[in-house]
Amino acid sequence: MNVLKLYFAILAGGFAGSTLACDYPRLVAVPDGANSTIEQMVAAQESVRTYMEGMDTYLTCVNGELDAAGDDAPEEFKAIMVSRHNAAVAEMEAVAASFNDQIAAFREANP
Repeated sequence: MNVLKLYFAILAGGFAGSTLACDYPRLVAVPDGANSTIEQMVAAQESVRTYMEGMDTYLTCVNGELDAAGDDAPEEFKAIMVSRHNAAVAEMEAVAASFNDQIAAFREANP
């Protein structure tokens, strides 16, 4: 039984190692909208846009790795890839919400 677990762990590790080609973009800093200039907010918007494009590329890569592994991939591998996908989507949503909140704060501070 332990040999079987070891085999699946090695197999899952081999599949997971193939996802190293999926580059995870750096998290962007969202400035405080109430105390930022228009230039800072425009730069932040561009940074967020670039980050989102990078995350879309990352998600495409992760999904491609999962598809390439096929139905015979170990359940552990599938769970890891789904977890990576879901974590990336949650992070994207958090960045978007934070940026939108700071845009609202900027507009309130600069009517």
